[in-house]
Amino acid sequence: MSAQAEENAIDIRYLRIIAIAVPVILANLAMPFQSLIDTAIVGHLNDAAYLAGMGLAIQLLSLVLVSFNFLQYASSGLAAQALGKMTYNLQSSPDKAPLLAILQRALLLAFMIGLVLLLIKPFLIHFGLQLLAANPDSSAAASTYLNVRFWGVIAELMNFAFIGWFAGQGKTRYMLYQQGLIAIINVILTLFFVFGLDLGITGVALGTTLAFWSGVIIALWLVTLHLQISWQNLVTIDKASVTKNSMLRLFSLNKDIFIRTLILTLSFTWVTRLSAQSGDLVLATNAILLQVLSISAFALDGVAVSAETLSGQAAGRRDWSRFTLIVKRTGIVSYGLAAVLTLIWWSIMPLYLPMMTNIDDVLALAMDYRWFAILLPLIGVGAYWIDGIFFGLTAGKTIRNAAIIWAILFFPLSFVLYQQFAMLGIWLSVWSILLLRLLVLGIFLAKATLSQNFAALQSS
Repeated sequence: MSAQAEENAIDIRYLRIIAIAVPVILANLAMPFQSLIDTAIVGHLNDAAYLAGMGLAIQLLSLVLVSFNFLQYASSGLAAQALGKMTYNLQSSPDKAPLLAILQRALLLAFMIGLVLLLIKPFLIHFGLQLLAANPDSSAAASTYLNVRFWGVIAELMNFAFIGWFAGQGKTRYMLYQQGLIAIINVILTLFFVFGLDLGITGVALGTTLAFWSGVIIALWLVTLHLQISWQNLVTIDKASVTKNSMLRLFSLNKDIFIRTLILTLSFTWVTRLSAQSGDLVLATNAILLQVLSISAFALDGVAVSAETLSGQAAGRRDWSRFTLIVKRTGIVSYGLAAVLTLIWWSIMPLYLPMMTNIDDVLALAMDYRWFAILLPLIGVGAYWIDGIFFGLTAGKTIRNAAIIWAILFFPLSFVLYQQFAMLGIWLSVWSILLLRLLVLGIFLAKATLSQNFAALQSS
């Protein structure tokens, strides 16, 4: 390799992978921290129905919002590849217009989707709670919470776009600033509304909603700093950048990722439905224990973002030898982090559970099944890591096809597990979601590695 090429090569040292991941981990932890605070506050209202209702509400929001988190993954993959092309030849002042155009298209799409969701809010809440087989008391609590939270759906969808766009460029410190401030604002407002104004579960939802809208303003300000542009330039859309081909690519990639994410969300919704059918005690217990998965997933996603960012840049340059090294090194870092997280959960679980609720029956059942939650980082890390690799490749069709394959395996397997083992079957179902995702995408990646035909994955 020439000196010029070596100087311009993608930095894939372990320190670089960790440097990208750490701010993402801290920023990502701010997101589940918000639902953790909400759940903990509701968990001390001395009514399992409130806690069960919170679990239902969070799951329904996940079904609605996370189904559209293709806005994050598409923005991240496209931004990473655009940055890879920009920096392939050293330039003193690279054109940042393509990066701005990617963000503008994603934000516009987020606004349109969010507006539609807000307009059909009553139907979504009513149908969603029926889908989850909610009991009357927990359903009433969930409905109260959701009627307020839905006013923030536009902001939450825009948040996906900002996260992906910053992450794709490796500007993870901006994610940390934005998500950290959202979390701080959320905690302050929620405590004020609940304990200061005595608004109960309505106050919990209101604090989170206002925090996400504050996050949109913060993110827009960070974009102006990053690109060194004015607010006027930020909101001015260049018609040349919104071409038929660019929009078709965005929609095509979004369609495939949407299908994948919808399948994934429906899988966890199915798990929640099984919990709801088992009664409020099981539903409330799993609402607490599954916070472990949420927190661990956001932490592990930090290394997945490193994998996505670096693999996307390698794909943009067609540097497949470095891509292979990126796969190996990010995998090592991912599993190392998972082992650390498992040890942390093992050590803090006796403190975590009483912090989340003071309901004796819920605490007792949670203690019985705590090991299934403690081991979640090691069980799930492979799924998050390999997702990052494929999102970096923007391999939309492969991601979609893999999701269809593992879903065909998962749903009948989960039904049998639940019928045979009840609560144990629910947790085995959670594990199977994570392991099947790794298995199926791993087969696709192994085939591409053996044939050295990664470009086929990218274009598929």
